[in-house]
Amino acid sequence: MTAPVAPEADWEKAPGLLDGAKELTLGPEECDLAYWFTSVAQGTLRDRGATGHHANALTPDFLKAPGPLREALILEFGFRALSEELATRLLGHYVTIAPSIPEMEFYATQLIDEARHARVFRQHLVDLGVPQSALLREIEEMTQDYRKRVLNPVVDFTLDIVRDKADFPGGVGVFAIIIEGVLAPAAELSERKWTPLSPATGEISRGTAIDEIRHLTVASTILRDHLVEHPEYTPRLLEILRSGVRLWDELPDREFVIHREELFQEGMFKHADLIGDYEVWPGVRLLDTTADQRYDMAEQWTDEMADVRMKYMGLPVEVLASEAGA
Repeated sequence: MTAPVAPEADWEKAPGLLDGAKELTLGPEECDLAYWFTSVAQGTLRDRGATGHHANALTPDFLKAPGPLREALILEFGFRALSEELATRLLGHYVTIAPSIPEMEFYATQLIDEARHARVFRQHLVDLGVPQSALLREIEEMTQDYRKRVLNPVVDFTLDIVRDKADFPGGVGVFAIIIEGVLAPAAELSERKWTPLSPATGEISRGTAIDEIRHLTVASTILRDHLVEHPEYTPRLLEILRSGVRLWDELPDREFVIHREELFQEGMFKHADLIGDYEVWPGVRLLDTTADQRYDMAEQWTDEMADVRMKYMGLPVEVLASEAGA
């Protein structure tokens, strides 16, 4: 008899990333290896394991032809592929220093999740016409500046905590609240804006978002429980989070995101017939948004998610306030 798929991992029943990350409560004891094999591998990924999308969800021909939309998608998924690859490599340290079996099993599954994300993002570029033989080289070339100016400082910051200091709860905080907490809303935007244009692209983003719900909620539970048992650790965690926010304030992430959003902006009007009255968020048509508005909405979603998760962990949300924003 086939084991039932957990609702939050079911393709049809799972909530969107924002609602799931704000409303669900999951812990490492629930999301163990057995959960991953039954609800994720045989649930979320059923019929989508190889590419991240169903065989019936196609990539339209216009995304395979030169143009601003294709360029925007190649940049977006190329950057995300590299980010997920680096996340996979970082997570090996989490598995090594996990304090108990539930945490070890959970982070082992998250490592596989992130490696899968990187793979499906890369392979979607092949669907767009990037030659398989040149794929890794093209990703390396297009992301070289982004890696140096944005990702490497984040990697170094995280390695100092999980590899050099072997601080597991500190590492959980960095990954869930700083790294994924900042990047997840952008992933939500990706799913929303590509869905009316490309069924394959939308499904890839949908599948990765379902995984991110689990990553964010389980990490929040790990931190909440750790702080209940070790309240003396709270000042250390808060200082790590403050340092992480200061780091993000210094990184030029916006210029890279806005560049591809401007390309998307140019391209979407050429396919306005496909998009029609589709609303990217309630009451707002995608065609009525600008690159800056979409970026600002993703930042607003970041704040909303942070507010809920920090309160769940019993931490002051003000710690995550950007000094640059202030």
